[in-house]
Amino acid sequence: MTNNTSQTRRVRRQRKRRLRKKRVFFVFVPLLVVFVTVIYATYLYVEAKSILSESHEDDGREKSDLRDKVVDPSEDNVTILIAGVDASDVRNNSNGARTDTLMLATLNKDEKSVRLLSIPRDSYVYIPEVGYKTKINHAHAFGGIPATIETVENLMDIPVDYYAKLNFEAFIDVVNALNGITVNVPYELYEQNSKDVAGAIHLQPGEQKLNGEEALALARTRKLDNDIERGKRQQKIIQAVVDKTTSIGSITKITDIMEAVGSNLTTNMKFDEMKSFVSYGLKGSSIDFKTMTLQGSDNWTNSGYYWQLDQTALMETKQKLKEHLELIDKTKDEAVQESSGETGTQNESY
Repeated sequence: MTNNTSQTRRVRRQRKRRLRKKRVFFVFVPLLVVFVTVIYATYLYVEAKSILSESHEDDGREKSDLRDKVVDPSEDNVTILIAGVDASDVRNNSNGARTDTLMLATLNKDEKSVRLLSIPRDSYVYIPEVGYKTKINHAHAFGGIPATIETVENLMDIPVDYYAKLNFEAFIDVVNALNGITVNVPYELYEQNSKDVAGAIHLQPGEQKLNGEEALALARTRKLDNDIERGKRQQKIIQAVVDKTTSIGSITKITDIMEAVGSNLTTNMKFDEMKSFVSYGLKGSSIDFKTMTLQGSDNWTNSGYYWQLDQTALMETKQKLKEHLELIDKTKDEAVQESSGETGTQNESY
């Protein structure tokens, strides 16, 4: 009897010890996960601040001349001018390069929505820096980012609050850091690579995964269509990059992405201002992201080819972007049109 009692007590003690171990285990694992997450988040914050702070440059502007006061992206609707510069180490032309890609993004803080306007590189516009009309991509060669901002503000009558200037290497490195992006190639094409080797990139039509060099080739080509279609492709490529960057599977690649951007980015955004834009990716499964382009027509003159902007369509585009920024009120008809289901990502031509 005594032996049975003693054995029962031992069994009970062993069960209690196992139960305590299980309790400790189930408490420890979540704590460990939280600890690792905090450490990783802290590391990313420090790493991001170190990398992206080096990209900041003071452009001498406290605010746009079209603003009454300084904007705060954590509270205000703002704009970002995205300039892809046709420069590379091979060309050694960073100072006098033209803009190969020019896009104006408007961001609505309350709606967590983005409108991305593609401005065709051959658009025939007035450039205040030189006092005459020519292709808009010449503005950067004439006076860098300040001249480009002044030209876009003069064209669109919309303040440019921030800018982000990137070169080819940044684009290639970001796509590679994401292990490629999946996009649709509209037709078979042969295009030069970033080293200007003719025909180095060969792509077949169809949806496929592209690496950095291939994505750049698709973004640059316009041999079989025109600048408008090229702009639309660039918008889709940017959306593919944004979608993959904000996906769960890309979280561990954030440092690689930041390093790719940081070494090839110039911006007037400070790190704290950059952080404000994170909320646009936290609204849900996708950002309310719509793309637009400027309608016009081909125009051949004695001095070459230009994209002649349609002035009526240009006025409509200005109106829509000002409404998105809440610089002016929407009309009742437009409000009804939006409430009828015009949401999500689409491409509009104005």
